[in-house]
Amino acid sequence: MIKKTNMKINVHHVTRVEGHGNINVTVKDGKLIEAQWAVVETPRFFEAILRGKPHELAPTLTSRICGICSIGHTLASLRATERAMDIEIPKNAQSLRLLAKHGETMQSHALHVFFLAAPDLLDVNSVIPLIESHPAVVGIAVRLKGLANDLCDLVAGRTTHPVSLVVGGLSKAPKKADLEVMRKRLVDSLDDVATAVEVFKGLTLPDFVRETEFVALKGEDSYPWIGGDLVSTDGVVKPEDDYLAMTNEYKEDFTTSKFTKLSRESFAAGALARFNNNYDFLCDEAKATSEALGLAPVNHNPYMNNVAQLIEIQHAIVESIEMIGELLDDDLKDICAEYEVKAGQGVGAVEVPRGILYHDYTIDDTGTITKANCIIPTTQNNANIHHDMAELVTQQIELGKSDEEVTKLCEMLVRAYDPCISCSVH
Repeated sequence: MIKKTNMKINVHHVTRVEGHGNINVTVKDGKLIEAQWAVVETPRFFEAILRGKPHELAPTLTSRICGICSIGHTLASLRATERAMDIEIPKNAQSLRLLAKHGETMQSHALHVFFLAAPDLLDVNSVIPLIESHPAVVGIAVRLKGLANDLCDLVAGRTTHPVSLVVGGLSKAPKKADLEVMRKRLVDSLDDVATAVEVFKGLTLPDFVRETEFVALKGEDSYPWIGGDLVSTDGVVKPEDDYLAMTNEYKEDFTTSKFTKLSRESFAAGALARFNNNYDFLCDEAKATSEALGLAPVNHNPYMNNVAQLIEIQHAIVESIEMIGELLDDDLKDICAEYEVKAGQGVGAVEVPRGILYHDYTIDDTGTITKANCIIPTTQNNANIHHDMAELVTQQIELGKSDEEVTKLCEMLVRAYDPCISCSVH
């Protein structure tokens, strides 16, 4: 028998996320009246800022869209420009760019998993109490994030807002001696990852499932990060240039962020989406961790996104170790292609920590951007958060849960997606 429940939840604003978003839930006599995930950020006009600007300035400008995904924005911007002008990137430059991307993935995932999500799982309100109660966990978090920051510094020139990533490749290669030191530090960090896995084995995530569609880049011979076809767990496959048909943005009146959909009422992007679509391309160590933590594709529990992030940290470390080994065997001289400015249109799709980021530029024959579009991962996730919340609350009503219990689960749901809310309004 369903317990008759009245409930009124208004969270203004959700904490331990980037940006401002509200949770509004109303239940009357055991019936769900409203469950809203409402972004309340003022729209940011990324595209208007780019119009009329020289193409070589775009990566610098767009890296400022997000202080967490600044390398990802730079890479998406570069890829859009380079595809518009048919610029071929040297192999070593591709590897170094991916190495910088791995640094960003590691630092963002470490920030979210340990500093933002772990307090919920350890039943505290912030990371501060964990300094005394779980010093080993905090130590792992600090070391992994510091290592990731240093990797970004080494390859991209600085931790955020990179300076070494330029049209055609890179302006400067890291020194081999520094790469050797970084490789050793990455090898040593695998012990911290193993300890983190043991910690996660002892944690209980909420048991919630709502079947949805997951969208990611499609791996061809490796776990995908930069460019390529788009794929969903419902079997949709589209080329990178058809990103608009994959996202299908639309507007709702209660939120300032657009929503997106594909085959269903919503879809999810991010670590769990990449895992669900590209599990076969994970390194063996990450697959073993997946099994140890009970995550197998296709998983429809959004809270498991945190587990997928930990798995991706491990995969990024292992792949970075291998790539640095290969780079050390080369001279690192051919890292930037010469090119001629010409008119064209190009799309750059990059997997940033929260999902696929799209940049789309039209460039005239002077190299000036005349039209731009940017679609952010959290924009793609907001509809899924919204519909997840309605199903979550409905299930909790049937279980007779209290307002406090439901509020915590709703906040944890939002945090599980690791949203970058102020970036999602464009």
